[in-house]
Amino acid sequence: MAGQWAARAAIAEEAVRGRFLRRVFGLPGTRLGVARAGGRVHVRWNYWWQAHLLDCLVDAGLREPSAERDGVVRALVRGIQVRNFGVWTNSYYDDIAWLGLALQRAGGAERALGAIESRLRSGWTDDLGGGIWWRRGDTFKNVPANGPAAIFLARRGDHAWAGAAVDWMDRTLVDPGTGLLWDGIYLGGDVVKTIYTYCQGVFVGAAVELSTSDLVARTIKAVERHVAVAGVLPGQGGGDGGLFAGILARYLAQAALRLPEAEGATARRLVLASAEAAWRHRVITPDGPLFGMRWEAGCDPGRDLSVQLSAWMTLEAAALLTRAGGSTPDRV
Repeated sequence: MAGQWAARAAIAEEAVRGRFLRRVFGLPGTRLGVARAGGRVHVRWNYWWQAHLLDCLVDAGLREPSAERDGVVRALVRGIQVRNFGVWTNSYYDDIAWLGLALQRAGGAERALGAIESRLRSGWTDDLGGGIWWRRGDTFKNVPANGPAAIFLARRGDHAWAGAAVDWMDRTLVDPGTGLLWDGIYLGGDVVKTIYTYCQGVFVGAAVELSTSDLVARTIKAVERHVAVAGVLPGQGGGDGGLFAGILARYLAQAALRLPEAEGATARRLVLASAEAAWRHRVITPDGPLFGMRWEAGCDPGRDLSVQLSAWMTLEAAALLTRAGGSTPDRV
């Protein structure tokens, strides 16, 4: 079974690379993902999508190391810097946290990591009891910013900061009725109670980094009971939402490998069922598979890079689970 998931992840990798990877402004030694299949130039700049593309390429390198993959990773890192006009950050704390996580895994970018860490720390205030803002100059704090920032800083060794962020999310944005994470809260105290798969994923990921197994297990159970559709993670459209289910699958896989078997079994089951559904509902084309925006039901395939990355990272998560066994897991 491990070989089957690795083969499927490799097919998804080839399709995404063929459809979406292009040079930046024609410069040699650069790559970047275009926003939609068929695109040729990087007019639309989806900074955080590129971070997940980089993460998926790192996943592929862990699955099957090669010098060629290493070169593509370096070209994408350079492409991100070139397209962001020589800097690593932007105004959105969630965006830069995602890039920080991908660069951590890719290695060799300490200057970038330092700039990202400094910017994330600057976003923390005591307003609303703690947490970092969604973006600079904003009045909204949310799980999508605090979750990946907590994972990033925990991996930088600052468990105190990461723990404070997890505690703030747990105190402020957990639905007491379901145990799921709400989206965020405005400075005036108005809570946005929308439930996104993304939010559950980053909270699980942060709690895993801190070995807070009770929070991880609680959230996984809530996902199984209140989010999954017949055991499959639901899609949330195209655009940015196209990435949400894959993000949850990524961190469920990490939880499955670190939790005791009884608790980890649910996370593993959700990942494998979602990967199977994504694969089963793919559309086969001469350029490789196109994956749908909703894995829980067959639908028209998404042509956004985000949607295809989400399926690819879920297939990589399934491949990771089936090859890891009892060994120390790769960080995802």
